[in-house]
Amino acid sequence: MKKKVFKIGMVGAGTMGSGIAQKMAQEGLNVVLVDVGEAQLERGMGMIRGTLQEAIDRKILTQKEVDVTLSRIKPTVDKQELKDCDLIVEAVFEDLKVKQDLFAELDKICDEKTILASNTSSFYISDLAKATNRPDRVIGMHYFFHPAKNRLLEIVPHDGTSQETIERTQLIAKLHAKTAILVKDAPGFTVNRIFIPWYVTAIRIYEEGIANMPSIDEICKKAFGIGMGPFKLQNESGIAIGLHAARTLAKERGSFYEPPETLRHYVEDLKSNFDIEGEIDESRAQDVIDRMFAAVFGVACTMIDEGIATMEDINRGTRIGLTWKQGPFELMNSVGIEKAYKIVKELSESRSDFPMPKFLEEQYKKGVPFEFNYIDLEVKDDIAYITFNRPEAMNALNSTVMAQFEKALDEAEQNPAVKAIVLKGTGKAFIAGADIKFFVENIKNNNLKRTYDFTRKGHDLLLRLENSPKMTIAQLDGLSLGGGSEVALACQAIVATDKGSFGFPETGIGIFPGLGGMIRTERHIGPELTKYYVFTGKTISAEEAKELGIVTKLVDPTEIDDAIKELVAAGKFDKYAPREIPAKYDELKKAFSPENTERLLEGKEPEGVSPELAKKLVDIVARKAPLALRTSNELIDAQSKVSIKEAIELEMDKLYYMFSTEDALAGLSSPGRPPKFQGK
Repeated sequence: MKKKVFKIGMVGAGTMGSGIAQKMAQEGLNVVLVDVGEAQLERGMGMIRGTLQEAIDRKILTQKEVDVTLSRIKPTVDKQELKDCDLIVEAVFEDLKVKQDLFAELDKICDEKTILASNTSSFYISDLAKATNRPDRVIGMHYFFHPAKNRLLEIVPHDGTSQETIERTQLIAKLHAKTAILVKDAPGFTVNRIFIPWYVTAIRIYEEGIANMPSIDEICKKAFGIGMGPFKLQNESGIAIGLHAARTLAKERGSFYEPPETLRHYVEDLKSNFDIEGEIDESRAQDVIDRMFAAVFGVACTMIDEGIATMEDINRGTRIGLTWKQGPFELMNSVGIEKAYKIVKELSESRSDFPMPKFLEEQYKKGVPFEFNYIDLEVKDDIAYITFNRPEAMNALNSTVMAQFEKALDEAEQNPAVKAIVLKGTGKAFIAGADIKFFVENIKNNNLKRTYDFTRKGHDLLLRLENSPKMTIAQLDGLSLGGGSEVALACQAIVATDKGSFGFPETGIGIFPGLGGMIRTERHIGPELTKYYVFTGKTISAEEAKELGIVTKLVDPTEIDDAIKELVAAGKFDKYAPREIPAKYDELKKAFSPENTERLLEGKEPEGVSPELAKKLVDIVARKAPLALRTSNELIDAQSKVSIKEAIELEMDKLYYMFSTEDALAGLSSPGRPPKFQGK
């Protein structure tokens, strides 16, 4: 596979610029980091080294990985080094003329292909584009603090940005593991448009004597499911920055966003922090919550009126960018549309500068909760693209997602112009399995029939993928786990990049892969290697999957579209055709021979393999759920002897038993910590 490595320019080595450069380099992009002087560059590189050292200390990265990351960053004061960059992001001082002058200069220096992007949070992207002769290749890329850690990225095209530029920017966003939302070129974009009135409202509540600062912080932490309230958060990010942001937004959107006097006085009196020490009194909690919710709900619905972004992306922006437990529209559903309408109406009537949003009025008249779309369907030429668009949950499957997927699949299959159907995910994942909370609720509510029905529906849909008259292709350019790997395996072909992977973690959480993962993997690589991957939960990289014949094509991210078109033109083939498994897997196959598998199930080392591998496998298998392992072993053996449809019935016959075990409840209820399995 020939790999294209993008060259990125980063202008500005401050906190944001250095953080963006670091993240891009960590994910394999080459970065030229430019600033006006050596001192600024050294400070920026120092911040990068400091953050990377923290990652070493926390065992997130190794020293070797850090060294490779640093080798991909080239600090320089020479802007000519940016000439052949694929994309340049500026994060210089928030001054319109400074940015326009920079864009004009870069426009003259850079190749025709170069995209110019701004990290601005204050200015219209269209105003920056006017300074260049390439307005079609100018776009906004608004990152969030800390950009090396926060996954959110707002991609902001202006009216003249080309579709090619948008798609290339989205690809680069994915390549450095950002969850990108598409936002209209408007003041505050999406997240700041909500965040600014959120903290402004908190200050007004304090000014009106409804509650003190520590109480407001505590109430907001509980109401929004966050770690820091508005005053603590402003202390962390800088109250002077908060004042500037509110003033900037108020100029464009009116006095509702205007900074309160308290904020102005704190900055003018050179106070660096709000005083958040003191007694917490939650007696006025409901008043605080209603005011905070009203501001957020009203602004979110107004953004829909103005076409700034979709409901789903507004939710996503606050959940990922601001780490809220729920986005505004989810919160409105939680409190009830009638209540949401009432408090926003009261806010609108109390402030002439805050009109009642039409979107919320229409929903109130309908009298039903908001419905969210997690599946996108787009037909380009003769190919239908079905996108799992739930990146805030790693595109996890639940009953809502599956119902929307079925509807999209129906539409794609019934479209006579469609020759092939491609499944893909947003963010860093293809699909990260099923929504585990659903399974836990069903166990605790003694309603395993819901789990059974969900699984049955899943099998039906995956059989449709496998047998569809249209060619079905999984675009595996992110990780997949459990049910996600099973969706990919059900497709008739898989096009992957080096970011793609498979994994079956189920035996580590007390169950077995329940949507045909064992069945289809065994058809590809045989029972021994299937048991290895199911028993250990070891990740199968895209490269390994290509070696094993599971992945059809392994390509660079820039070549995915061409690879898909080539597959469609070539026509269908037998994905389970006999293949020779590389000799490097022979020892693993031997470790999971019938005799050795039984030894492992009894806690004994397999025979005929290296002592290191034998010990390692015993240690790994000992941490898995004993009943899940034995059931998986029995199923793999039995399923290998029958048709796929018959194998599915064998799997379904074991479902009630598996989810009734104490191990299943222990495993499914223990995210992030090793469960204790009792073997019952």
